[in-house]
Amino acid sequence: MIEFQFIHILIHFQIIIYIIAVFRVLRKSKKLYLENYTGKNISSYNWLFQFTVVLTILYAVALLKNIFKFSDYPHISEGLKISLWVSSLFIFCWYLFKALNNPDLFRNVDSKLKLVSEIVVEEKSSEQPIVNEREYNEELIKLKKYMIEEKPFLNPSLTIQDISNNIGIPVRDLSLLINHQLGQHFYDFVNTYRIENAMDILKDTTKSKVTILEILYEVGFNSKSSFNTAFKKHTGNTPTNYRKNLQISDL
Repeated sequence: MIEFQFIHILIHFQIIIYIIAVFRVLRKSKKLYLENYTGKNISSYNWLFQFTVVLTILYAVALLKNIFKFSDYPHISEGLKISLWVSSLFIFCWYLFKALNNPDLFRNVDSKLKLVSEIVVEEKSSEQPIVNEREYNEELIKLKKYMIEEKPFLNPSLTIQDISNNIGIPVRDLSLLINHQLGQHFYDFVNTYRIENAMDILKDTTKSKVTILEILYEVGFNSKSSFNTAFKKHTGNTPTNYRKNLQISDL
């Protein structure tokens, strides 16, 4: 039936457009996460991206099933249908497990947040300087002093809003200072202090018995993978090899 096939094609076309739109939103969300959050919030993006990829694969199999349904191999379509039902059950259980054990993963990004690139464009269009040199230096000194003295990076769920509230610099200005003026994502900016702190602990001979896992939690990370990635990005080495090299140099 031509009408039936046309409806199927139209539905799949709409789904493909929707999937593309979802990935575009996720790409923007990733930038917002990196510019404003650390810790569990980044894990939220990673999980949402993985979940979207899984659903996309599931849809691709469903599309393949429908193609075989209208071909000379309908038995293949039936086999794919069974595999889809089994996969859907597994994905539903995975989703439910994540929701029950990690409720923070489902918190949305603050709708008021804007990408730094958008803020810069707005500032330029208003013909006002983003920040003058004096204000920039004062705010930078204030920020670095706060990071060193108060060590807010030890909080694994630190956000740019938290720092803004504590040092009295508006989120918009603070975001421009870190993400635009310093040329770092807020995520990388905070992790730099965490890694420096971890390096100090690794250099401390009195703490040679402290494990890498204990150190990463102590300095504000909440997963070994994110700690290893950030440490290698900052030092060019893994935490374990860094400690070994320190021990060799002391001999």
